[in-house]
Amino acid sequence: MKENNQHSDVAQVSALLRQARTSPSLPPRFQQNVWRRIEDAEAPAKSASWLDALAALILRPRFAITTAAVLLLAGVSAGTLEGRQLARHDAQINYLTAVAPHAVR
Repeated sequence: MKENNQHSDVAQVSALLRQARTSPSLPPRFQQNVWRRIEDAEAPAKSASWLDALAALILRPRFAITTAAVLLLAGVSAGTLEGRQLARHDAQINYLTAVAPHAVR
């Protein structure tokens, strides 16, 4: 008997709580604004330039390691090329100094 009494009390309290809730009125054109936001979010982003599109592609996690490896390889290649040119120039200066010391100032 107590179970039925408690169940009816809970049902009465639930009904009172449902009646006591006030639902605020929605702002004008709320549903239209919601659908517009959804459409805007689903629309592909328009990049201002090809550089922005490239940056967006590179910054994706899938391509981040590949991008870092390519940039590292490019840096090592540029450094090696610059080092070769510098070593060649130094060798030319050393040769000229040995052959004609007065020609090099």
